[in-house]
Amino acid sequence: MKSIIYTASAPAPIGPYSQGIKASGDLLFLSGQIALLPDGTLLDGDVQTQTRQVITNISALLTSAGCTANNVVKTTVFLKDMNDFAAMNAVYAEFFGESKPARSTVEVSRLPKDVIVEIEVIAVCA
Repeated sequence: MKSIIYTASAPAPIGPYSQGIKASGDLLFLSGQIALLPDGTLLDGDVQTQTRQVITNISALLTSAGCTANNVVKTTVFLKDMNDFAAMNAVYAEFFGESKPARSTVEVSRLPKDVIVEIEVIAVCA
């Protein structure tokens, strides 16, 4: 069984997908978030600025599903340039603190709307 997660506090999907899916009652899968404001405006800026907005979107989606950063078990970070890793990681660490999920980080050639960072999340929310 699955339910669609949607909140107006995060940007609406820009394609045929959901902001998130809660499956089997406690598994939460969030689609990759980029630096869009809730109104759909792209936030320009460096990797730290964009990562902060991505984290803000993730936080809004987690809250709408009744979860917090403590519930996140796995993230995947997509970076346009791996040279931005340390700067992205500093913002990422602020959000997750001591609740460090498993993570993969990969460099990709291009991301939606030509952003420089995208993060997807899996959480367990009882």
